[in-house]
Amino acid sequence: MTLDDAQKQTVRQWIDDGMKVAEIQDKLAEDFDIRMTYMEVRFLVDDLGVIPKDPEPEEGPEEEPAPEDTVSTHSPQHDQQQDMGELVEDGAPAPGGKVSISIDQIARPGMLVSGKVTFSDGQSASWYLDQMGQLGLAPEVEGYKPSQQDLMEFQMALQSELSRKGF
Repeated sequence: MTLDDAQKQTVRQWIDDGMKVAEIQDKLAEDFDIRMTYMEVRFLVDDLGVIPKDPEPEEGPEEEPAPEDTVSTHSPQHDQQQDMGELVEDGAPAPGGKVSISIDQIARPGMLVSGKVTFSDGQSASWYLDQMGQLGLAPEVEGYKPSQQDLMEFQMALQSELSRKGF
């Protein structure tokens, strides 16, 4: 499907305004009743000779990358109370019996991403996400099984942290 010159100019303006390809796809359907696949919109943007802008970084204090053995305090309740950037040193359990996680700077061989988790009872485990998207947990103490509540907190914290890191 081809666009007329006015529609092309509108798409250029959307890109200048910082819209992403998926947003442009939605706007084309809403405003012009033109249905295109994501790939078709990408080709359209390329044909128009414009480059989508990367979002401007938010101004704020620069944070140094956390060392591998640093554990990020992270739970759903904690997200609402404090900034996710606070850290607990020395791999100690998070205050208040919360689950805490860290992401390895270099993933375990054959894994997409890996890291460590400390559960509310102080027990630790290594976690990993393989190429097929399967999550694995390897406790330091053989036979250890975290509580259902800890597992749920771990999964939510991991999902949030991975999306924050761009996974």
